[in-house]
This record gives sequence, structure tokens and C-alpha cells, in this order.
Amino acid sequence: MTIRVEDTSDMVPGAGEVEKAPSKAYIIFRKMWHLRLGVFGLALMAVLVIMALFAPWVATHDPLSQDILERLSPPAFMEGGSWEHWLGTDQLGRDVYSRIVHGARISLTVGVSAVFVSMVIGVILGLFAGYFGGWIDSVVDFSVNAMLAFPFILLAMTLVIVLGASMQNIILALGLSNWPIFARVARIETRKLREQEFVIAARAQGLNHYRIIFKHILNNLAAATLVIATVEVARSIIRETFLSFLGLGIQPPTPSWGLMLAEGRDYILTVWWLSTLPGVAIFLACLGINLVGDALRDLLDPRMRKA
Repeated sequence: MTIRVEDTSDMVPGAGEVEKAPSKAYIIFRKMWHLRLGVFGLALMAVLVIMALFAPWVATHDPLSQDILERLSPPAFMEGGSWEHWLGTDQLGRDVYSRIVHGARISLTVGVSAVFVSMVIGVILGLFAGYFGGWIDSVVDFSVNAMLAFPFILLAMTLVIVLGASMQNIILALGLSNWPIFARVARIETRKLREQEFVIAARAQGLNHYRIIFKHILNNLAAATLVIATVEVARSIIRETFLSFLGLGIQPPTPSWGLMLAEGRDYILTVWWLSTLPGVAIFLACLGINLVGDALRDLLDPRMRKA
């Protein structure tokens, strides 16, 4: 007895076709969409970057231009304000909005540059300490503990006082003060990775230590390092603001968020926008960067469930 089986693939639309796998970019975007706070943070971060890159075109006035006749003008939404200076003016008649926009460039430059310096120093030291062990590991571990035991802001202030107050010296001071966090993470992860099969196989193939470190182990540290770097950018912005507020950071008349806070503290009870608006800018910038850092942590975590 013969059983006849009919081919019904023509009766079902799309039957027999292999479903195309979604692209990696689509999967990442779908996960990012489920992380709505991450999308919101990315939008805030995009505004910050646009303000920093295109400050001369985004700003409505020269941030250094003074007009005593327009000094302490209120924002446009207050009585007596005008849309010419829609966020008001400071005690010298300078446009607050334009100074906030140009201050974004200062803050982002200092934050990113300082973290880059810290990341390079910390990751290299952590890689060598974790891979080779021995006296190198002991020296790096002691240095990390000593740096973490010393008050960070006091160390940064000391370096700025010794080197002088300028943007380059602030970047150097923050970078040299913040490398231990990268070194500690890189050291711990490298100690785990050096015993993995792919590292043992690379040694068996005769690859030298430096090629194993920078080609194989470093690639596996990229995700964790990127997440830490994102969060540290926000912290560096706050630290630069603190130094500028104390007069040890960006010097006048260069527009800086911390400097604007310091200049407006004498008027805080009567002309609140001089300090409040730069403070809001600092809050939104750091909030956006931190939200993006949290989203990156979840996206790059291999244990995260597929959205």
C-alpha cells in the first residue's frame, strides 16, 4: 500500500523559504528600544555633542561680548525678559545661553580627554599586572591601593596648583588621578582571561606575550572598559566643574559651567538663573551620559536575555 504525500508548499505563502536572520544592528537597536531610558540618555548626549561641536553656530551671541546696559536681564519667560537673550544675561551683560553652549565644549573636551588618559594608563598597567603577575602585579596593586586611599579631589587640586590652571593641565591632572579604576578592572579580568582556552592555544602556537595581550586579551576587555569610560566621562565633567568653581580650573573669561556657577553664587538670592541654568546643564549632561553607560552595560552583557 502506497501512501501519497502531497506537496502543500505552494498553498502556504512563503513556505519553503528560509527566514532571514535579523542583522546585528537591528538586534542592538531593538534592545536599545526596550531600554527606553538609554534612548532618552542617548538623546541628551546627542544634544551635548551637537552643542560642543557646533557651538559657534548654535550660540546666538559671542560668549565673551559684554553689554553693561543689558546686565542681569531676566530670561524671556520672566517679566522684563526678551527673546534676544532668552536665558537672560549675567553681571557683565553676556548672554547666558551662549555661554552655556560654549561651556558644553569645554566640559566635553575635558571629560573625554581626561578619561582617555586614565584609560590608556590604567588598562596598560592592568593588562601587564594581570598577565605577568609576580613583582609587576605587586607594584601595580600597591600603586592602585595607594591612589585609591588618597583623596581624589585633593590629588587633582594639588596637581593643578603645581602645574598651573589651564585646560591642558586640568586634563592631565584628572587623567593622572583617575587611572586606578581602569587598572583594577583590567587586572582582575586579565587574571581570569589568561587561563582561558584561547589564551592557552595562542601560547601553544608560539605567539609572543605582547601579541596575546594586545590582540586577544584586550579585545575581551573592550566592553567593560567602554562602560566604565562612559560613566567616568560624567564624573570628570563634575570634577572639572568643581575645580573651576574653586578657581583652579578654567580661568575667566573662558565660558565654563563651573566658572558660571562661581560667578553667579553672589547673586543666587536675586538673580537665580546665573547659577541655576548652568547647574541644570550639568545635571542633564551627566544624566544623559550615565543613562547611556547603563544601557551599554546591559547591551554588552552576554547574560542579558534577548529582547
